[in-house]
Amino acid sequence: MDSIVLYTEEIDDLNEASKELFSQAEGFTLKKNTLGILFAEEDADYPALHALLSDRWDFPIVGCTTLAMLLIKQGCTRTGISVLLFTADDCDFALGMTENLDKENYRAEIPLLCETLKKELPSAPKLALTFGGMVASEKNVPGDEVVAVIEEALGKDVPIFGGIASDGFNFNNYSVFCCDRVTQSGQAIVLVSGNIAPLFVTTNSVENRADVTYRVTEARSNQVLRLGSGTFVDALRRQNMEVSKQNVVGDYFLSPFVLSVDLGDGDFAEITRTLSLLNLETGTGVFLGGVPEGSVLRIGIMDRKDVQKSVDQAFDEMLAKLASDGKRHTLLCYSCAARFLALASNTSAEAEACQARVPDGISMLGMYGNGEFCPLPGNKTGKLHNFFHNFTFTIMAI
Repeated sequence: MDSIVLYTEEIDDLNEASKELFSQAEGFTLKKNTLGILFAEEDADYPALHALLSDRWDFPIVGCTTLAMLLIKQGCTRTGISVLLFTADDCDFALGMTENLDKENYRAEIPLLCETLKKELPSAPKLALTFGGMVASEKNVPGDEVVAVIEEALGKDVPIFGGIASDGFNFNNYSVFCCDRVTQSGQAIVLVSGNIAPLFVTTNSVENRADVTYRVTEARSNQVLRLGSGTFVDALRRQNMEVSKQNVVGDYFLSPFVLSVDLGDGDFAEITRTLSLLNLETGTGVFLGGVPEGSVLRIGIMDRKDVQKSVDQAFDEMLAKLASDGKRHTLLCYSCAARFLALASNTSAEAEACQARVPDGISMLGMYGNGEFCPLPGNKTGKLHNFFHNFTFTIMAI
């Protein structure tokens, strides 16, 4: 599979923006099947841009808005539009987007889309790419539930990779794109079949944790009702943490909740969760991802040095895999927006790690989102399991 990354900082004059993207793609040979992945700042008029791009490009485009993009040449940039083109003779792409999802319809909508896309492919899918919106209310579907339902439709052996749309920390101006459609709560899915064997790396940057631990005694998916014998809100109140309002995602962005997940057969994985909402009447906490009942929560502390260290480790691990491979030369990266915030004045640190390590001949595009989909190996067996993450840096190589 061949690839190229295109970028323009222009968003006001979309005619000029499209011309710049077309110009950069000149000389790049499109093969039998092509897919575009597009990231843009929140103020970009995607419908108008897509109309211009579709005049010249007859292949599908999928993506989302982002807080910032990661590129080898431009580094970390919060402005503009970036596009990664995949093209291949021996891979096929099928993509679409669900209707707006809520907890009443997602178990029907996501499988329906997956089954439709499977029928469009000549062979079984080997990869699922997906983009969605964040949990902005108790009606929204958490990332773990998205993973679970996609797995039910495709099987656990199909890796799931992607991200949650973000914006400039408004938490209400994000969008998901799929061809000519734009949504905040639909799930875009791309199934890929053929000659593809992706590699994955996921790294967590939360090394500092508070001494206090909490046993989750009552939970429903991403809603934690009780910790120990008290409500979730009561536990936060005892620690003098923010409990005075409903929407607290901005207040807890740098205070991840760390938990260990039982994978069976004695295996486990450690994941992190972002607190999004508080229900002050019931004392419930609503997270961007699921929190299993019986798990133990610890509050972590985001640290700039840990973020920088973890992204260095992620690229070193992935490039070591590529050095012995020689077949894969495209990297797609997703980083948590909280990591961007933790870097404070040094927001270019993750981009600089990319620039310093990625060798010539490798295409790379990354974005900062409000959650990441990526397979994670079990701590004991190393077997990959599909997960939804917060506070991670993820890389896929194809």
